[in-house]
Amino acid sequence: MPSADASSEPKKPDHSGHRDRLRERALKTGASALPDYELLELYLFRSIPQRDVKPLAKALLTRFGSLPAVLSAPLEDMVQVSVVDGKGRTLKVTKNIALDLQLMFEATRRVVAQPVTRTTVIASWSALMAYVQVTLAHEPREQFRVLFLDKKYQLMADEIMGYGTVDHAPAYPREIMRRALELSAVSVILVHNHPSGDPNPSPGDIDMTRQIVKAGEPLRIKVHDHLIVGREGVVSMSQQRLM
Repeated sequence: MPSADASSEPKKPDHSGHRDRLRERALKTGASALPDYELLELYLFRSIPQRDVKPLAKALLTRFGSLPAVLSAPLEDMVQVSVVDGKGRTLKVTKNIALDLQLMFEATRRVVAQPVTRTTVIASWSALMAYVQVTLAHEPREQFRVLFLDKKYQLMADEIMGYGTVDHAPAYPREIMRRALELSAVSVILVHNHPSGDPNPSPGDIDMTRQIVKAGEPLRIKVHDHLIVGREGVVSMSQQRLM
Protein backbone atom coordinates (compact mmCIF):
# COMPACT_ATOMS: atom_id res chain seq x y z
CA MET A 1 0.00 0.00 0.00
CA PRO A 2 1.52 3.36 -0.99
CA SER A 3 2.37 5.71 1.80
CA ALA A 4 0.13 8.72 2.21
CA ASP A 5 1.50 11.89 0.70
CA ALA A 6 2.15 14.42 3.45
CA SER A 7 0.58 17.08 1.24
CA SER A 8 -2.75 15.23 1.41
CA GLU A 9 -2.97 15.56 5.22
CA PRO A 10 -5.47 18.16 6.40
CA LYS A 11 -3.79 21.45 7.20
CA LYS A 12 -4.43 23.32 10.37
CA PRO A 13 -5.92 26.80 10.00
CA ASP A 14 -3.27 29.52 9.81
CA HIS A 15 -4.36 30.96 13.16
CA SER A 16 -4.04 27.66 15.07
CA GLY A 17 -0.25 27.93 15.31
CA HIS A 18 -0.58 31.47 16.67
CA ARG A 19 -3.06 30.28 19.27
CA ASP A 20 -0.76 27.49 20.39
CA ARG A 21 2.23 29.84 20.64
CA LEU A 22 0.24 32.42 22.63
CA ARG A 23 -1.04 29.79 25.06
CA GLU A 24 2.48 28.40 25.52
CA ARG A 25 3.86 31.88 26.19
CA ALA A 26 1.10 32.57 28.73
CA LEU A 27 1.87 29.27 30.48
CA LYS A 28 5.60 29.95 30.48
CA THR A 29 5.72 33.63 31.48
CA GLY A 30 2.33 34.00 33.17
CA ALA A 31 -0.71 35.86 31.86
CA SER A 32 0.33 39.02 33.70
CA ALA A 33 3.21 39.45 31.22
CA LEU A 34 0.84 39.69 28.23
CA PRO A 35 -0.25 43.02 26.76
CA ASP A 36 -3.96 43.80 26.99
CA TYR A 37 -4.79 42.79 23.42
CA GLU A 38 -3.21 39.35 23.84
CA LEU A 39 -4.97 38.78 27.16
CA LEU A 40 -8.23 39.65 25.43
CA GLU A 41 -7.29 37.33 22.56
CA LEU A 42 -6.79 34.42 24.93
CA TYR A 43 -10.23 34.97 26.38
CA LEU A 44 -11.86 35.31 22.97
CA PHE A 45 -10.35 31.96 21.92
CA ARG A 46 -12.99 30.30 24.09
CA SER A 47 -15.87 32.24 22.57
CA ILE A 48 -14.69 32.06 18.93
CA PRO A 49 -12.95 28.71 18.35
CA GLN A 50 -12.18 28.76 14.59
CA ARG A 51 -11.15 32.31 13.68
CA ASP A 52 -8.24 34.72 14.06
CA VAL A 53 -9.46 36.93 16.91
CA LYS A 54 -6.50 39.33 17.17
CA PRO A 55 -8.17 41.95 14.91
CA LEU A 56 -11.34 41.79 17.01
CA ALA A 57 -9.40 42.13 20.28
CA LYS A 58 -7.64 45.22 18.93
CA ALA A 59 -10.90 46.65 17.57
CA LEU A 60 -12.52 46.34 21.00
CA LEU A 61 -9.61 48.12 22.67
CA THR A 62 -9.68 50.86 20.05
CA ARG A 63 -13.44 51.33 20.43
CA PHE A 64 -13.51 51.50 24.23
CA GLY A 65 -10.00 52.72 25.03
CA SER A 66 -8.80 50.18 27.61
CA LEU A 67 -9.30 46.61 28.82
CA PRO A 68 -11.39 47.64 31.88
CA ALA A 69 -13.58 49.78 29.62
CA VAL A 70 -14.08 46.84 27.23
CA LEU A 71 -15.15 44.46 30.00
CA SER A 72 -17.53 46.95 31.64
CA ALA A 73 -19.09 48.22 28.40
CA PRO A 74 -22.87 47.81 27.97
CA LEU A 75 -23.90 44.83 25.88
CA GLU A 76 -25.66 47.04 23.34
CA ASP A 77 -22.37 48.92 22.73
CA MET A 78 -20.24 45.77 22.51
CA VAL A 79 -22.37 44.22 19.76
CA GLN A 80 -21.72 47.25 17.54
CA VAL A 81 -18.07 46.22 17.20
CA SER A 82 -17.02 44.30 14.08
CA VAL A 83 -13.88 43.91 12.00
CA VAL A 84 -12.87 42.47 8.62
CA ASP A 85 -10.04 39.93 8.87
CA GLY A 86 -7.17 39.36 6.41
CA LYS A 87 -9.33 37.07 4.29
CA GLY A 88 -12.11 39.64 3.89
CA ARG A 89 -14.46 37.94 6.35
CA THR A 90 -16.43 39.96 8.90
CA LEU A 91 -16.05 39.01 12.52
CA LYS A 92 -18.35 40.75 15.01
CA VAL A 93 -19.15 40.70 18.69
CA THR A 94 -22.33 38.69 19.17
CA LYS A 95 -24.53 38.83 22.26
CA ASN A 96 -22.96 35.60 23.53
CA ILE A 97 -19.44 36.99 23.12
CA ALA A 98 -20.48 40.21 24.89
CA LEU A 99 -22.00 38.16 27.71
CA ASP A 100 -18.75 36.18 28.09
CA LEU A 101 -16.80 39.44 28.45
CA GLN A 102 -19.31 40.83 30.95
CA LEU A 103 -19.00 37.63 33.00
CA MET A 104 -15.26 38.25 33.29
CA PHE A 105 -15.96 41.78 34.54
CA GLU A 106 -18.56 40.59 37.06
CA ALA A 107 -16.17 37.94 38.40
CA THR A 108 -13.50 40.63 38.84
CA ARG A 109 -15.96 42.95 40.58
CA ARG A 110 -16.97 40.23 43.05
CA VAL A 111 -13.35 39.36 43.83
CA VAL A 112 -12.62 43.02 44.60
CA ALA A 113 -15.85 43.29 46.62
CA GLN A 114 -15.01 40.46 49.02
CA PRO A 115 -12.71 42.43 51.35
CA VAL A 116 -15.40 45.12 51.59
CA THR A 117 -18.23 42.75 52.43
CA ARG A 118 -16.31 40.70 55.01
CA THR A 119 -14.98 43.41 57.29
CA THR A 120 -15.66 46.86 58.70
CA VAL A 121 -15.88 49.22 55.75
CA ILE A 122 -14.27 52.11 57.58
CA ALA A 123 -11.28 49.92 58.50
CA SER A 124 -10.78 48.72 54.92
CA TRP A 125 -10.92 52.06 53.16
CA SER A 126 -8.34 51.17 50.49
CA ALA A 127 -10.36 48.05 49.61
CA LEU A 128 -13.50 50.17 49.36
CA MET A 129 -11.75 52.62 47.03
CA ALA A 130 -10.60 49.74 44.82
CA TYR A 131 -14.10 48.28 44.76
CA VAL A 132 -15.88 51.49 43.74
CA GLN A 133 -13.26 52.25 41.10
CA VAL A 134 -13.53 48.80 39.48
CA THR A 135 -17.33 49.01 39.63
CA LEU A 136 -17.84 52.54 38.32
CA ALA A 137 -14.73 54.07 36.72
CA HIS A 138 -15.70 53.04 33.20
CA GLU A 139 -19.48 53.31 33.38
CA PRO A 140 -20.62 55.31 30.31
CA ARG A 141 -23.55 56.88 32.20
CA GLU A 142 -23.73 58.35 35.67
CA GLN A 143 -24.82 55.82 38.26
CA PHE A 144 -25.77 56.69 41.83
CA ARG A 145 -25.18 53.96 44.41
CA VAL A 146 -25.66 53.87 48.17
CA LEU A 147 -23.71 51.63 50.55
CA PHE A 148 -25.85 50.92 53.63
CA LEU A 149 -23.93 50.20 56.85
CA ASP A 150 -24.94 48.69 60.20
CA LYS A 151 -23.89 49.99 63.61
CA LYS A 152 -20.53 48.19 63.27
CA TYR A 153 -19.94 49.92 59.92
CA GLN A 154 -20.25 46.63 58.09
CA LEU A 155 -21.79 46.62 54.63
CA MET A 156 -25.44 45.58 54.62
CA ALA A 157 -26.25 46.39 51.00
CA ASP A 158 -24.84 48.11 47.94
CA GLU A 159 -27.75 49.33 45.84
CA ILE A 160 -28.16 51.38 42.70
CA MET A 161 -30.52 54.21 43.54
CA GLY A 162 -30.48 56.00 40.20
CA TYR A 163 -29.23 55.90 36.61
CA GLY A 164 -28.59 59.04 34.65
CA THR A 165 -27.12 60.51 31.52
CA VAL A 166 -23.48 61.17 30.71
CA ASP A 167 -23.40 64.07 33.18
CA HIS A 168 -26.24 63.68 35.68
CA ALA A 169 -27.74 60.96 37.87
CA PRO A 170 -30.81 61.71 39.99
CA ALA A 171 -30.62 61.15 43.74
CA TYR A 172 -33.68 61.49 45.95
CA PRO A 173 -32.95 62.08 49.65
CA ARG A 174 -36.31 60.72 50.83
CA GLU A 175 -35.89 57.48 48.86
CA ILE A 176 -32.38 56.97 50.24
CA MET A 177 -33.53 57.47 53.82
CA ARG A 178 -36.64 55.32 53.32
CA ARG A 179 -34.44 52.47 52.13
CA ALA A 180 -32.01 52.98 55.02
CA LEU A 181 -34.90 52.63 57.48
CA GLU A 182 -36.12 49.47 55.73
CA LEU A 183 -32.66 47.92 56.15
CA SER A 184 -32.20 49.30 59.69
CA ALA A 185 -28.99 50.95 58.51
CA VAL A 186 -27.43 53.55 60.78
CA SER A 187 -25.18 55.18 58.21
CA VAL A 188 -24.61 55.35 54.47
CA ILE A 189 -21.83 56.06 51.98
CA LEU A 190 -22.93 57.73 48.75
CA VAL A 191 -21.12 56.81 45.54
CA HIS A 192 -21.49 58.04 41.99
CA ASN A 193 -19.34 58.27 38.88
CA HIS A 194 -18.33 60.98 36.45
CA PRO A 195 -18.14 59.47 32.93
CA SER A 196 -16.02 62.49 31.90
CA GLY A 197 -13.20 60.90 33.90
CA ASP A 198 -12.69 63.85 36.28
CA PRO A 199 -13.75 62.83 39.82
CA ASN A 200 -13.81 66.34 41.27
CA PRO A 201 -17.25 67.27 42.68
CA SER A 202 -19.42 69.79 40.88
CA PRO A 203 -21.49 72.46 42.69
CA GLY A 204 -24.52 70.25 42.00
CA ASP A 205 -22.80 67.28 43.68
CA ILE A 206 -22.09 69.39 46.77
CA ASP A 207 -25.66 70.71 46.98
CA MET A 208 -27.17 67.24 46.50
CA THR A 209 -24.92 65.76 49.20
CA ARG A 210 -25.90 68.42 51.73
CA GLN A 211 -29.58 67.76 51.03
CA ILE A 212 -29.09 64.05 51.75
CA VAL A 213 -27.11 64.81 54.93
CA LYS A 214 -29.95 67.10 56.09
CA ALA A 215 -32.58 64.45 55.33
CA GLY A 216 -30.75 61.93 57.50
CA GLU A 217 -30.25 64.15 60.56
CA PRO A 218 -33.73 63.82 62.16
CA LEU A 219 -33.60 60.05 61.53
CA ARG A 220 -30.09 59.75 63.06
CA ILE A 221 -28.80 58.25 59.85
CA LYS A 222 -25.31 59.52 59.20
CA VAL A 223 -23.92 60.16 55.73
CA HIS A 224 -20.33 59.04 56.20
CA ASP A 225 -18.99 60.16 52.86
CA HIS A 226 -19.75 60.78 49.23
CA LEU A 227 -17.24 59.15 46.89
CA ILE A 228 -17.02 60.38 43.32
CA VAL A 229 -15.40 57.97 40.87
CA GLY A 230 -13.68 58.80 37.60
CA ARG A 231 -11.06 57.18 35.41
CA GLU A 232 -8.55 59.55 37.05
CA GLY A 233 -9.27 58.28 40.57
CA VAL A 234 -11.71 58.56 43.48
CA VAL A 235 -12.45 61.73 45.43
CA SER A 236 -13.81 61.71 48.97
CA MET A 237 -16.02 64.72 49.65
CA SER A 238 -15.60 64.17 53.37
CA GLN A 239 -11.81 64.43 53.10
CA GLN A 240 -12.24 67.61 51.06
CA ARG A 241 -14.51 69.01 53.80
CA LEU A 242 -17.38 69.55 51.38
CA MET A 243 -20.09 67.91 53.50
